Amino acid sequence: MKLKVNGIEVSLTIDPETPLLWALRDEMGLKGARFGCGMAQCGACTVHADGIAIRSCVIPVGQLQDKAITTVEGLGADHPVIKAWLKHKVAQCGYCQPGQIMTACALLKAKADASPEDWDVAMGGHLCRCGTYPRIKKALAELTGREQSHSNHQETSDQEGVIHGGSYE
Repeated sequence: MKLKVNGIEVSLTIDPETPLLWALRDEMGLKGARFGCGMAQCGACTVHADGIAIRSCVIPVGQLQDKAITTVEGLGADHPVIKAWLKHKVAQCGYCQPGQIMTACALLKAKADASPEDWDVAMGGHLCRCGTYPRIKKALAELTGREQSHSNHQETSDQEGVIHGGSYE
C-alpha cells in the first residue's frame, strides 16, 4: 500500500483496516498526531486528508491511498498558525495542540476570515485538559485579523501560565 504523507510517497506493508494514526506513529515514526480516545471524540489525532481535517484514529489507511495526508510535522515551523500558537503561548502540556493546530489550519484555509462563531464550530470537538481555549481564540483572532470577542467565560490566572475557565462549548 502507498500513501502520500507530507509530500512524500510512503510504501507500507500494513493491514488496510489499520487506523491511519497507528500507521503514522508506528510505521512512519510521525508522533505529532496523538492518541486520545480512539473514537474521534477528542481531536488529538487530527491530520489533513486533501486539506480536510480528519480524525486519524478511526480512518483506515486503505481509504486514504489517493489522498494527500498532512501531519503537523508537515506544516513546518514557519507556518502562520504555529507562529501564532507560539506567540500566544497556547500550549501548556501540549498533548492536544497538534490536533488543534491542524483543525485551525483547515478552517483558515477554507475560510480565511472565519468569525468567532466559525472558530467555535470548527474547534468545538477538541478537548484540552489544560483549558487553553482563550489563548487559542487569541491566536485565531490574530490570524483572522479580528478583535477577540468578549467571552462568556471568565478567564483567571492563579499563577503565570495557568489558565482556568473558557471552552468552545
